[in-house]
Amino acid sequence: MNQVDKFCPSCAAALEIKEVFGQQRPMCPDCGRVIFYDPKVAVLCIVPRDGQVLMMRRATDLGYGLWGLPGGYVDRGEVVEKAAAREVWEETGLVVETGDLIGLFSEPGDPVMVAVYEAKETGGTMEAGPEALEVGFFSIDALPELAFPRDQEVLAKWQLINNNG
Repeated sequence: MNQVDKFCPSCAAALEIKEVFGQQRPMCPDCGRVIFYDPKVAVLCIVPRDGQVLMMRRATDLGYGLWGLPGGYVDRGEVVEKAAAREVWEETGLVVETGDLIGLFSEPGDPVMVAVYEAKETGGTMEAGPEALEVGFFSIDALPELAFPRDQEVLAKWQLINNNG
């Protein structure tokens, strides 16, 4: 149970943990309301240039100093493709147009699901934003140390699609 979810939002009774639909979930013993937690949606963009891909060296707590594909969280009500382009611009200064969806990636126990898009550079000036220490383009065969092993899986799927598609 989430630490802040101690009481039912419908009737204010103390929540209990019960098995509902095969999982342990907070449930109100008085009114029967079940609390379902939504996943958090994040986006990444693969931005190719001259046989390399755009990467950013992270300046945030999670993975500080390590590298990753540009991306971040989607705001509630935001169009996913626009969030992907926004994140690239915020982190790298480059303006992109999102293209094909490469895939949706998730892991057991992790509340974040990641939508990955291919994107085409359309403008801007490459410079590290507030969440990046530096930005650059790298060959997939010579990537810097990655913050998230998932990025290797993402790039492998992108390569597979581009080589067979």
